[in-house]
Amino acid sequence: MLRKILIAIGVLVVAAAGLLLYASVTQPDTFRVQRSATINAPHEKVYGILTDLRRGAEWSPFEKGKTMKKSFSGPANGPGAALAWEGDSESGAGKLTIAQATPSKITLNLDMIKPMTASNIVEYDLAAQGNATNVTWSMHGPMNIVSKVMCTFMSMDKMIGGEFEKGLRDLNTLAQK
Repeated sequence: MLRKILIAIGVLVVAAAGLLLYASVTQPDTFRVQRSATINAPHEKVYGILTDLRRGAEWSPFEKGKTMKKSFSGPANGPGAALAWEGDSESGAGKLTIAQATPSKITLNLDMIKPMTASNIVEYDLAAQGNATNVTWSMHGPMNIVSKVMCTFMSMDKMIGGEFEKGLRDLNTLAQK
């Protein structure tokens, strides 16, 4: 009986090591997800919404309709503005800080605490096009071994990309008001 238990444990250890090795070899060291849309509103309006983190609940799929405890720090908008939150298992906990904001690009630092720690970069690239604004929303960062194993079974692009698409649609609706 003891021998069977030891063999089972040995098989599990070898399988886990094989999965870790497979994930570390087949998955990239970094990820990038991005989506683009034309927002039917002037550049200044879109820029104003994106640089005011207090407005995220109006359009961001990561905030809209979610129950979370939020706190804001720094200036009301632009570089240094920050949002810290703590929510349920779906929202997790973390901090989003505007690192840089120019008319053509807004860069934010996303530091997740829960459900797992991660530090990623979120960017909004903006290009005025008459009375409309082309917005490219992207996120990129390093892939640790946990992320690599997770992405062996699911697509980061499909998981986050769909949320970006929804957010860009809601941003378009909000900006047209």
